[in-house]
Amino acid sequence: MDNLFSIAGKVTIITGAGGVLGGSIAASFVKAGAKVAATDIRREPLDARVEELKAYGSDVIGITGNVLDPDSIRQLADEVVKKWGRIDILLNIAGGNMPGATVNPDQHFYNMNIADWEKVTALNLNGTVYPSMVIGEVMARQKQGCIINVSSMAAIAALTRVAGYSVAKAGVSNFTQWLATEMAQKYGEGVRVNAIAPGFFIGDQNRALLINPDGSLTERSLKILAKTPMGRFGDINELNGAVQFLCSEAAGFITGVVLPIDGGFSAYCGV
Repeated sequence: MDNLFSIAGKVTIITGAGGVLGGSIAASFVKAGAKVAATDIRREPLDARVEELKAYGSDVIGITGNVLDPDSIRQLADEVVKKWGRIDILLNIAGGNMPGATVNPDQHFYNMNIADWEKVTALNLNGTVYPSMVIGEVMARQKQGCIINVSSMAAIAALTRVAGYSVAKAGVSNFTQWLATEMAQKYGEGVRVNAIAPGFFIGDQNRALLINPDGSLTERSLKILAKTPMGRFGDINELNGAVQFLCSEAAGFITGVVLPIDGGFSAYCGV
């Protein structure tokens, strides 16, 4: 039974590994015995992350790469295959938001920064599609592999303010379902594609939205918790087990799923 949920020895590429979410999942994978190629566009946080990960296991490498540049991703894939012979898992973690792609309460939608909108939608959607194209080709040849994307509660229901991020994550959810179908029909049941949809976690990107300078909860936080049956924010580490499960043999008949990890937020109507 233990082997059913194991990812030991699985060759894994993790984009956005220099960030908080990517780093947390990378650490959990190394601890579980996976071989991890951590990648990020930023050299400094990636180097620090790799040193951190090597405390948990020796099968870790760091490769700088740009998820919006297919040639860069191809070089990454070639380097991983050269080192370990295959690619078993792709975790598309790279993403994020920008203030300019949001609409503040005292702002109009038509005043939103178009350049930031394009950056946010490209990073979150194309930054998922392009690695899936390049590394998915390797998996198609192998007829084996697992891709995990990151969607959001913003893709499930309209959230105020986060315009660009919401649109991109809705695209990620749809792309996950589309690619799961494409891979299974053309390359067999061995290539699976799923996504997680995290609920609300307090991190550097959203701290100012959720926590007042005096440490109290903002009005937005109170609204979120009122619609979360568990009545709390998530811990970033609570995503790790779900990702590992989706990558394991235990999830062998699961593809095209967008799994909410949200304390019940997406299930609760508010009444």
